[in-house]
Amino acid sequence: MGKRLYVGNLPYQCDEAQLRALFEQEGRQVATDAQAQAAVSALNGTQFGGRPLTVSEARERAPGGGGGGGGGHGGMGRRER
Repeated sequence: MGKRLYVGNLPYQCDEAQLRALFEQEGRQVATDAQAQAAVSALNGTQFGGRPLTVSEARERAPGGGGGGGGGHGGMGRRER
């Protein structure tokens, strides 16, 4: 299994085939630490679909999932009584 990379700021119309083609340019692979770092260096900040990509090594998720946040009062703080 290859290294896991985070790729952010993708264009909304991007699909898996387009993203795979971007990473496979120049015979690029992301299997070893060195290959993953080379992909990050080559692609981070490059324009793709009119947007600058954010490419970095993926971080492990915190235990218990992640997702979700706030909720509640529509941005209104608590009122002192």
